[in-house]
Amino acid sequence: MTSPPTSDLPHRLRAALLSAGFTYDGVAEVLGPEGHDALMRNETTPGLRRTAGGWPLETLIRLFLLQAPVERVAAERALPGLVDRMVAEGLLEQTVGEVTARLDVRPYAVDDRHLWVVSDLTPGLDGGFNRVGPDHVLGISSASTSLAQLTLREPVGRSLDLGTGCGVQALHLAAHSAAVVATDVNPRALRWARFNVELNEIETPFEVRDGSFFEPVAGELFDLIATNPPFVISPATGERLVYRDSGLPGDRVVEHIVRNAPDHLTDGGWCQVLANWVVPTGAAWHERLAGWVADDCDAFVVQREVVDPASYVELWLKDAGLHGSADYLVRYDTWLSWFEDQGIEAVGFGWINLRKGGGSAREFLEWPYDVEQPIAPAIRDWAAAHDARVDLDSHLVVRTDVRQETLGAPGAADPETVVLRQQRGLRRARQADTVEAALVGACDGDLSVGQILDALAQLLDLDAAQTRETYLPVVRELVAEGFLSAP
Repeated sequence: MTSPPTSDLPHRLRAALLSAGFTYDGVAEVLGPEGHDALMRNETTPGLRRTAGGWPLETLIRLFLLQAPVERVAAERALPGLVDRMVAEGLLEQTVGEVTARLDVRPYAVDDRHLWVVSDLTPGLDGGFNRVGPDHVLGISSASTSLAQLTLREPVGRSLDLGTGCGVQALHLAAHSAAVVATDVNPRALRWARFNVELNEIETPFEVRDGSFFEPVAGELFDLIATNPPFVISPATGERLVYRDSGLPGDRVVEHIVRNAPDHLTDGGWCQVLANWVVPTGAAWHERLAGWVADDCDAFVVQREVVDPASYVELWLKDAGLHGSADYLVRYDTWLSWFEDQGIEAVGFGWINLRKGGGSAREFLEWPYDVEQPIAPAIRDWAAAHDARVDLDSHLVVRTDVRQETLGAPGAADPETVVLRQQRGLRRARQADTVEAALVGACDGDLSVGQILDALAQLLDLDAAQTRETYLPVVRELVAEGFLSAP
């Protein structure tokens, strides 16, 4: 069950935030598009110019989001009776006549719910020095948002937020789970994850547990596991930033999760991972990953991006605030040398989706193109499509968002190329020949697949038996990829 609150501070803080209108929409309205976009780029000047009035909402924006000092009297108006408590609890710091934030308190919108997330301050505002400590508790980030959009949202029994950090995923999971367990190895993260559960008055039974990977849940099963693990691929030397560095070399942390998650899933349960993985020199990116997946698991893995070693090293050295430091070049060279020694050609980034109890459905898709968000419904559709039994007696319909594009010379009798393209979900596209395009166009649920293929064979003067043999596998591909489905 939910850990007992250590004080009434989370509930009193929530009341003050609501009273001031410190919600995602309220902040966006005050900052305006220019100020909001600037803050996303870690620039505060436009926001400071729009929050100089001194009323409570402006004060909270300046204090927590823009990291500017505010007058003590203004802080007291915005947080009545709470300033001294928040100083004592480590959320605020007081100097003579002024108050500054020691932690970030950020509004977060999920569907129709107003949420708030407490985490460490966003580093590097306005180009300032941004080196973070090893126990830094990361707040809402592009990675956490990506995982939230990936995670399936159907009602489930027990769910696990593995490596919870400040608890963003746990807040999402609580909305559709009968019970939630959140784990982490960082005591500070666990403290603020628990605080965020209380701040948002989560009623779902909720446990916060200390421990590495699956150790805190040994012998337990879950219907859904969501994790954004510390996946940075490095030599695992030097200072470790817990929120991104596992302490294991290479992509061993992701391998460990993929190999061990099935032991903690109920039949039909899912594990969804936001991850990095090694692309070995001279090998296909998916070969190593396929070897990690248990025989009794379906797997849908999507590689969204591939980064060369130099770009990857630069990204994470800057993330640690080491760009321009005295040992930056040495660290850079050491990391690149390690990549070379390990035979790492590039690093892949993407999604790993595992479903317990199958094993026949495996797809490793390289798809760096734009997709519809949230993408979770497309993951569920993928599973449903692979569960479908498609034969010549099946009656299928073309998905309503599929469009046909033709390319060819102006005035030509027949197009040179026909492309079928989805407008929703993964927005897949595939080139189709004449039979395939005509078959898709004829799938309205009335005729069976066999009847359509027989009609096309007669129309195009093709052998009927050969047409069935050739195109039934194509029909199954069209169903698996989401172009066709049962009516």
